[in-house]
Amino acid sequence: MRKVEIYDTTLRDGAQAEDIAFSVEDKIRITEKLDELGVHYIEGGWPGSNPKDADYFKRAKKLKLKNAVVVAFGSTHRPKHKAKDDSNLKALIEAETPVITIFGKTWDFHVKESLKIPLNENLDLICDSVAYLKKYTDRVFFDAEHFFDGYRDNPEFALKCLAAAKDAGADYLVLCDTNGGTLPDDLKKTMNTIIEKVKHPIGIHAHNDSECAVANSIIAVKLGASQIQGTINGLGERCGNANLCSVIPNLQVKLGIKCISDGQLKRLRDVSRFVNEIANMRHFKRQPFVGDSAFAHKGGIHVSAVMKRPETYEHMKPELVGNSHRVLISDLAGKSNILRKAKEFNIHIEPDSPQLQDMLNTLKDLEHQGFQFEGAEASFELLLKKVLGLHRKFFDLIGFRVIVEKRKEGELPLSEATIMMKVGGKTEHTAAQGTGPVNALDNALRKALDKFYPELKEVKLHDYKVRVLTAGKGTAAKVRVLIESGDEKNRWGTVGVSENIIEASWQALVDSIEYKLLKEEK
Repeated sequence: MRKVEIYDTTLRDGAQAEDIAFSVEDKIRITEKLDELGVHYIEGGWPGSNPKDADYFKRAKKLKLKNAVVVAFGSTHRPKHKAKDDSNLKALIEAETPVITIFGKTWDFHVKESLKIPLNENLDLICDSVAYLKKYTDRVFFDAEHFFDGYRDNPEFALKCLAAAKDAGADYLVLCDTNGGTLPDDLKKTMNTIIEKVKHPIGIHAHNDSECAVANSIIAVKLGASQIQGTINGLGERCGNANLCSVIPNLQVKLGIKCISDGQLKRLRDVSRFVNEIANMRHFKRQPFVGDSAFAHKGGIHVSAVMKRPETYEHMKPELVGNSHRVLISDLAGKSNILRKAKEFNIHIEPDSPQLQDMLNTLKDLEHQGFQFEGAEASFELLLKKVLGLHRKFFDLIGFRVIVEKRKEGELPLSEATIMMKVGGKTEHTAAQGTGPVNALDNALRKALDKFYPELKEVKLHDYKVRVLTAGKGTAAKVRVLIESGDEKNRWGTVGVSENIIEASWQALVDSIEYKLLKEEK
């Protein structure tokens, strides 16, 4: 089986994405995770550009990596300087990594307009930099910056740049689509020529400005490239880089080209989510292969078919990348959806049971009212158990009152909730304040129940969303509230709908509490 090396640049190119800022500790944790995934190279940063990256390389030396090597990144030496006197090259050497990657200009436009030097002098920069670094490290990779644009405008000069790096001892010549504007057909033509003429290990580094980075990377490998550079989740400057979470399974599962082990491939979804968590980004649910929706099914016909033969509506087995089938509950749902969800909840329903039709009718009626269960599976599980007579109430509301009071201009309003409820035959009456009316109600509810159910102290509210459902009614519109809660082990979503935002919030809060208590009973 043919093999391809995976070169991850999440910590350098990925960190250049808008809204991304990795601390040194973040970068160390991601490095360890990438090593577990089995990538071959981890580009740690540019040690000559900032103190944070210099500190990272000091700490990275102490890591006991099993699969990957850490790579230092920089540029060719500056014009008018000798390689041995260049501070950038010195910093790369001091990083003491077994591999150093440097980029150099290969588009004559950049040489003339950015560096403002003769073309021959740029060839000397490349040659001298690579040759100098080869004295101090095991391997040097040359990133041919803007290569596809350069080859389009001046193929002779672009090829001379590759030859300069190759003759100086570069171990890899990496063709970069730095502006991300190259289309697959154009890349294919260029790659065919390069593979034929250069006769040297070739890599590909594609940006995603034309939404072609993954396709371009795969085409490059099919034509002979043996190294792919990219990032987890496609993070990167502007529109990002080639997404390794798509590149790797496409190569390995679809084309039979080995990238990592099958066991490591099963970690792909976890690594994707881990990097997003560290980057403080929401996981993109529609991301191919690793997103929550990648193998999710909503239409009843789809679900019925997938339950019999998954390949009817799935292009591969989700387990291969650590993902799984999901059945979504909506007004498009048929009986197959409900049966599949019941099975997930370990609830048995006979396919011909009249309760199944009752559940389907209830579901469609609630969705007509504005309920939505795709992001609130905990509420759906509770609903299913109520219809089947498997639910029990843990408390009964007698009444609540929420007061919002603003006493003076310029001061924040005060919110207070008073609640009375019956728990196990005992009446509990309490009050609590909060930063807003919903927070006050949540605090009062927990305060009333904590003495009866101490496990509720573990529950945290992670997210709270409100969506207006009836346009044109202004502040009298019906709203849907989605709440995400969690404890030390799990997270779950609940939903409430009403013209009154406090009532909708109450419904979602109660479902969240009841779901936790239901799970604790098992």
